[in-house]
Amino acid sequence: MTNHAAHYPGSADPTPILGDQGGMQGAPARRFRVSPSRLLRWLLVGAVLLALAGCGGHKQVRKARPHAPPPPSRTWATVQPDNPVAANAVLMRALGLVGTPYRYGGNTPEGGFDCSGLVNYVYRDMLDLRLPRTSRELAAYQGPRIPPERLASGDLVFFGSGGQVSHVGIYVGEGRFVHAPSTGGTVRLDYLDGYYWRDHYSGAKRVLK
Repeated sequence: MTNHAAHYPGSADPTPILGDQGGMQGAPARRFRVSPSRLLRWLLVGAVLLALAGCGGHKQVRKARPHAPPPPSRTWATVQPDNPVAANAVLMRALGLVGTPYRYGGNTPEGGFDCSGLVNYVYRDMLDLRLPRTSRELAAYQGPRIPPERLASGDLVFFGSGGQVSHVGIYVGEGRFVHAPSTGGTVRLDYLDGYYWRDHYSGAKRVLK
């Protein structure tokens, strides 16, 4: 008689299975009975092994570090833009580009954007307004400097450190701005009160008249 053993993960002793092909000629087939507790144990072990396989098996899973509590959010006043029609056109175009890949030197939806390339494209595409190409040049562009509590949709917001501007975005209201942040990222919507942006905010300019 041939004895076939079925071995499941976690079972200490293989349980013989005797059937038509494995039994003696003319001998009736014996039913394979599994106790509910053993079946449950097999299912649990199998589920664990499948989960490990899905995670790569050998990779150690790191626990997420707890975040520090966010800084208190400011209340952002609703300020009417000097040119509401133009500001709305800029806002809608900027929001429509969220998700476009970042590319250093990029200034088109097809090729991607860097921060100043995004600003240039939106104002040129919607208003035929040609602006300086770099964030530093945009910060020095003609137009009044705007305090945070007087920001209106369409204003340019700047970031940097040590008195140097290195980043620019388009304010869209309620403390939020659209920008192209960094290599490997996409155009996205962020809050001025976010961890990095609040600490590196360096001012704003109004270019719509």
